[in-house]
Order: sequence, then C-alpha cells, then structure tokens
Amino acid sequence: MEIRIVEMLNEIKTLILGKVNERWLTLKEVAEYTSVSESTIRRAIKKGVLKASDKTGRLLFKVSDVDRWLTD
Repeated sequence: MEIRIVEMLNEIKTLILGKVNERWLTLKEVAEYTSVSESTIRRAIKKGVLKASDKTGRLLFKVSDVDRWLTD
C-alpha cells in the first residue's frame, strides 16, 4: 500500500511541475524572472533564439521556453 501511495504522489508531482513550466509570462515578468532587461529579451526574440506569442496583442512567453533560452 505504501508503494502505491508513493507512486501516486510522484505522478501528482510530475503533473504539477508540468503545469508550472507551461505558465505564460508577460515581457515584464520575464525581465523580473531572468534579471535581464526588456530590450535584451526583445533582441533575443528578433534573433529567433527566444519564442514569444503576440496573438493577444502583447508578448507572452512560456516559462519552459524562457528556461530553455537561459540554459542555451
């Protein structure tokens, strides 16, 4: 029984972490999250090294894409 509980908790943890990484951030939030200026972020978008969505009329970024950009 204890093993099943641990397995279920690990599944829940995986689901939670997956959802956290798929949060969307605004340009200002990305600047705060990364300690990088907004102009640097805009340059990264222009160079094509950082993905952003502008479908809502403002720039939005997935946390997972920002993390990937920081580690590359």
